[in-house]
Amino acid sequence: MPHSQTSAHRDSPKGVRIARGASPWLLPTVATAALSLVRARKSKRAAAIAVPTTALAAGMLWFFRDPEREIAQGRVISPADGVVQSIMPWKDGRTRVAIFMSPLNVHVNRAPLAGTVTSVEHIPGGFVPAFNKESENNERVVWHFDTELGDIEMVQIAGAVARRIVPYIPQGTKVEQGDRIGLIRFGSRVDIYLPEGVEVAVEVGQATTAGVTRIDRD
Repeated sequence: MPHSQTSAHRDSPKGVRIARGASPWLLPTVATAALSLVRARKSKRAAAIAVPTTALAAGMLWFFRDPEREIAQGRVISPADGVVQSIMPWKDGRTRVAIFMSPLNVHVNRAPLAGTVTSVEHIPGGFVPAFNKESENNERVVWHFDTELGDIEMVQIAGAVARRIVPYIPQGTKVEQGDRIGLIRFGSRVDIYLPEGVEVAVEVGQATTAGVTRIDRD
């Protein structure tokens, strides 16, 4: 399925919104900060509490930002903001590119190619740090996309802080390249498996931007 820059729901290059799935964390924090600010006018104790609660609310707003992106051209683009942690040949000929997302990265993940979501599988597991090798056994959501390159597998892996992965779309959904597909709260990891014969264009330690950084090479 070819990439299209003319789709009606392509991102605008400007603007930032709050990620879907952030409300269970964000709303209580913002409400507490607002209440403490109101009470701060009448109480020094409330004023002291208002400072950290307001800072926490501001931090939450930053953590759950969801900026608009100008989606790049290319066969496979990064599904996540972060840093390439490893590039590993797989037994079946595919190449796994693992992208580590810190708590300071945008947590919304995007479709690496245009296609159809053929499966979305949640697998329970642990919550060790996503940069740890043992994170292979963490809670994760495994995606499969039917694309012009065949089946593409992408895995969202929860980290030590991220205790919830929030898929945005179900099996059977048709996506354009760069569409938002899900959220991992706080730090985590996203793996994408490139088909046999597809050369990797990124390097270990390289920063990636979801929807912008190209993962494969012509």
